[in-house]
Amino acid sequence: MSLSPAPPPISAAERQARLTALRGLMAREGADAVLLGSTSSLRYFTGVAWSPSERLTGAIVHADRIDYVTPRFELEKVSTLIGAPGEILTWQEEEDPFRLVSARLKPGARLALDEHLPLFMYRRLAAFIGAERLLDAGPMINSLRRIKSGAEIALMTHAKQITLEVHRRAWASLEEGVMASEVARFIDGEHRRLGAPGGSSFCIVAFGEDTSLPHGPDADRALRRGDIVLIDTGCRIDGYNSDITRTYAFGEATAEMRRVWNAEKEAQAAAFAAARPGVACEAVDAAARQALVAHGFGPGYALPGCPHRTGHGVGLDIHEAPNLVRGDRTPLAAGMCFSNEPMIVLPGRFGIRHEDHFYMTATGPRWFTEPARSLDSPFG
Repeated sequence: MSLSPAPPPISAAERQARLTALRGLMAREGADAVLLGSTSSLRYFTGVAWSPSERLTGAIVHADRIDYVTPRFELEKVSTLIGAPGEILTWQEEEDPFRLVSARLKPGARLALDEHLPLFMYRRLAAFIGAERLLDAGPMINSLRRIKSGAEIALMTHAKQITLEVHRRAWASLEEGVMASEVARFIDGEHRRLGAPGGSSFCIVAFGEDTSLPHGPDADRALRRGDIVLIDTGCRIDGYNSDITRTYAFGEATAEMRRVWNAEKEAQAAAFAAARPGVACEAVDAAARQALVAHGFGPGYALPGCPHRTGHGVGLDIHEAPNLVRGDRTPLAAGMCFSNEPMIVLPGRFGIRHEDHFYMTATGPRWFTEPARSLDSPFG
């Protein structure tokens, strides 16, 4: 399979547009500044990709500027990552970075916090600023991040094309006796060969009864003829995630495996058909569960059946709001991106999960990747 060329990364102009939109929301909500921690939102607005730790590296977004905050010994590295201009403020190891954040605010200013900041950081800020001046920036940030641009969708499309081809190669490589861990290593290598610089962002490989565990087993297992194989893996391109699951038989499948595989395919198709602009996210989950009940699974989360939500949002985080789950009444809108994976679990026997992602357009959903073809020939 020949992959299309990698799309360009997110541009500086797009990041500036995101910041402009955030500042508009800040003004509406009465926030004078937003503090971004070492989270995916820091990357979303500024281009700085940074792993979280006990040391604060982040950014204060003001109405008229950005202040970056980082330990002094990280200055040179952080300066190479910035995708939106701003002053870099540093602190030494014996200093408190939250005092520095407080000092950059005007008297009485209200600071909205990245919802993924750790609790200890909130407490330090409350000690310097006062809890009454701290707001939740989560709703503002989420309202922007949930609607993906064309550039974001292009990056995810490329990531998912890579992972789908890795799945095909893994399927073709399987041999009796191979260990699940060996397959996971093969998948990581193929992700790298096809252009994902970090290899697999995660990888679940399960054989036989281990497939009934939604997030895979802790123990390793050898592949046996007649096993169900479940592989769930993904990669990142410019930070944007793929996440695809394929389930198929190694050798001859039983009639029960075929029945469950086909029921899962119907549930996935029902969810896709229900995803219309303006429809609540929870309605998509309900459609998948209704299809499962028609085949004798469930109801609700009862097993045998689907033990988890039908799907999750996806972007810079592999799991993002909103979700396709009961209780999430967010209306579907163009630019939203979701997984579609109403897994069927038969406890102690096997599990079947088809997972593909779709994005919403003004006229309805579109697949990033085509769903599996059949139990025996999932890639056509």
